[in-house]
Amino acid sequence: MARRHERVGYGLPALLAVGLHALVLLVSVISLPARETPPESASIVQATLVSTETVTDQAQRAEEARQRAMARQAEEARQAEEQARQEAEAAAREAEREAAAEAEEASRRAAEEAAAEAARRAEEAEAEARQREQAEEQRQAAEAEAERRRQEEAEAERRRQEEAEAERRRQEEAEAERRRQEEAEAERRRQEEAEAERRRQEEAEAERRRQEEAEAERRRQEEAEAERRRQEEAEAERRRQEEAEAERRRQEEAEAERRRQEEEEAARLAREQAEAEMQRLIEGAEERVANAQQGQQAANDFIALVRRAVEQAWRIPPNVTAGTSVEIAVRLGPSGELFAAEVRRASGDGAFDRSALQAVEAAAPFAELRQLPAGIQRDYRQFNLRFTPGDVR
Repeated sequence: MARRHERVGYGLPALLAVGLHALVLLVSVISLPARETPPESASIVQATLVSTETVTDQAQRAEEARQRAMARQAEEARQAEEQARQEAEAAAREAEREAAAEAEEASRRAAEEAAAEAARRAEEAEAEARQREQAEEQRQAAEAEAERRRQEEAEAERRRQEEAEAERRRQEEAEAERRRQEEAEAERRRQEEAEAERRRQEEAEAERRRQEEAEAERRRQEEAEAERRRQEEAEAERRRQEEAEAERRRQEEAEAERRRQEEEEAARLAREQAEAEMQRLIEGAEERVANAQQGQQAANDFIALVRRAVEQAWRIPPNVTAGTSVEIAVRLGPSGELFAAEVRRASGDGAFDRSALQAVEAAAPFAELRQLPAGIQRDYRQFNLRFTPGDVR
């Protein structure tokens, strides 16, 4: 008997407390949402009054309301649990005084039944809460869809109005454009008529000017023809005079050419005679080449030959004064060719100096130099000639 009372003192109170706690929790879960859920009419009224709220705002407020309800449910469950604990402790103390066996069995059955009932009611409450949430979500979705449709209809109405306004404006612009085109066409016709009138006047003026210009052109042509004839006659006269002058110049040039040829022929004959004379002198001097006197004679003969050749090639310019004199330095090569001829002492008359240089150049080469004795050829490859009117020394 002592063992039975000892077992009841430890196990039965705990079992009763657990059962009571479960029962209180089940009752609070089942009953509290029903008390906190607002009536359906209130939701409809709220949706009607807050029709401009967005779906996001409604969902946020619903979530906040749900969280507040859950907080209240948790607080009430805690209070109920505390009260149940206190009641359980009191009942446990009372139950210890009663018959342990009957209380334990009844408590066990009650706990099992209460737990099963609590589980069933919890499932029903959960299902009902889910249905209410789904209904609320469907309602909010329907309201959001209705709001979206209303906005779409409003947007469609606005677009129809805008399109109607745009169509009206297009028609007005088309009418204005048609009027502008008609006015432009009328203006273009007026301008074309004015342009045609201006062209007729310009053509008449141009025709008058063409006639005047044709008359002036005819007069200019007649005057030009008369001027051309005068110029042709003057040109013919000028050509006749030029031809006469050219003929006179040709005759003078022919005469000058004939004189030049005669002078050249005379110079050539004189050179040939001088060369022949030099040859004779050299041939005659070969017998005297053995001594210096004979060589000097040959050299003198060579200088005399050069002087005669230069005198024959010299053309003295006109109007040269009697005292004019120029000295020309002559340098020959080994075969008598002219290396250089330059004025050593000028006369002051450039034409006279040039004539002396030209005479030396015309008389060269002096091949007779090779016929001099080898010992004195080098001494006579460089010498000076002095030109005075009528004489070369």
